[in-house]
Amino acid sequence: MKTEDLALFHRIAETGSLIEAADLLNLPKSTVSRRLQALEDELNIKLFHRQSRSMTLTSAGSHFYQRSQNILAQLDETLFEMTNDDAEISGHLRIQMFPIHSMKILMQAIFRFMDMHPKLTLEVISSSESVDMVKHNLDVAFVVEPALDTLDLVVRPIFTTDLRFYASPQYLATHGTPKTPKEIEAHNVSMFRLSNGKIFNELFIGSEQEVRVRGNFCSNSVEVAVEFGLQGRGIVYAPAEVVDEYVQSGELVTLLPEIQPHQGEYFLAYPSRRYVSLACRRFIDYIMQELVPNGVPINMSEQGPRRSCKASTGAFSDDVLRFPVKKSS
Repeated sequence: MKTEDLALFHRIAETGSLIEAADLLNLPKSTVSRRLQALEDELNIKLFHRQSRSMTLTSAGSHFYQRSQNILAQLDETLFEMTNDDAEISGHLRIQMFPIHSMKILMQAIFRFMDMHPKLTLEVISSSESVDMVKHNLDVAFVVEPALDTLDLVVRPIFTTDLRFYASPQYLATHGTPKTPKEIEAHNVSMFRLSNGKIFNELFIGSEQEVRVRGNFCSNSVEVAVEFGLQGRGIVYAPAEVVDEYVQSGELVTLLPEIQPHQGEYFLAYPSRRYVSLACRRFIDYIMQELVPNGVPINMSEQGPRRSCKASTGAFSDDVLRFPVKKSS
C-alpha cells in the first residue's frame, strides 16, 4: 500500500467528491478512480457509497479513515524527528491568504522558504472567503480574527495592527467631527463584508469600547474603503500603516486621537482534525521564526507608512451605483 494512495483516499473522504479530489490533486478523474479501486481491492473492503454527485464513507471506510489518519500522522512525525531543520523537503502546500496590506512581507517570507526547498511546490489562494480547510485541502491559512468562524482550527497570531477611525477634512467640515465613540454611530461609515455575507458593523475603539456603525458603502478591500474616505464620502476604519501618509499630508484626519488604537490581529491557522504533513510543519515553524522571532507578533503599524492606494483627482459622480446595507437589529 502506497502512502500517496492513502493521502488520495483522505482527499476523497474530505471533499466527498471524486471530481473535487481530482481537481485538488491536479489528477485526471480516471486516475483517481482507478487508484481508489485498486486500494479497495487491496484492502478487500468497500470504502465509499458511490452516488451520482457525491461519495460517502461506508462504516468500514470511516473506520479506515480514522485509523489511517493516525498512520499518516505517525509517519510524518517519524520523518519530522529524523530530519534536521536544514533538510530539504518536498511535496505540495496549499495556502489561503486573506488579502491584507501586509501581504508583501508575508509573501517575501514564503518565497524565502521556497528557495530553501526547491523541490517543494506551493499554491497561494488570495481570498476573504471563510471555508472548510479540510474539505478544500488547505494546509495553512492566513486570516483576520473575524474570519475565524470554526472551532476546528489551531491559530497562532503573527501580525498586529493599530485600527482607528479616519475621515477627510471635507467630510468633517460638512458633517461635523465626532467627539465621542457614540457619535461615530451617527455618521456614514464604510463597512467591510466577507464573501460569506458577514458584515463587520460592530467595531472596537481602544481595547474595550465598541460601536455599531452604519453606512451606504460596503467593500471587501481596505484600499477601496480608504478611497471612500479620501473622497469625503464618510468615515473609514483602517490600519494606521495604510493611512499614515494620508494623515501626514492632511488628506485624512485621525478621529478620537486621545483614545488608544484597537489592536487588530492576523493569524496563521491550520486544521486541528487533520494530520500535519512534514512540509507543513516545517513551513509553520519557519513562518513563526521569521515573523514572531521573540514570541511577540509584529506590529505592522510600527513598520513605517505604506502607500496602498492613490486618491482619485476627481470626485465620483452622484449617479454611481449604490446598494442598501442591512442593519443589525
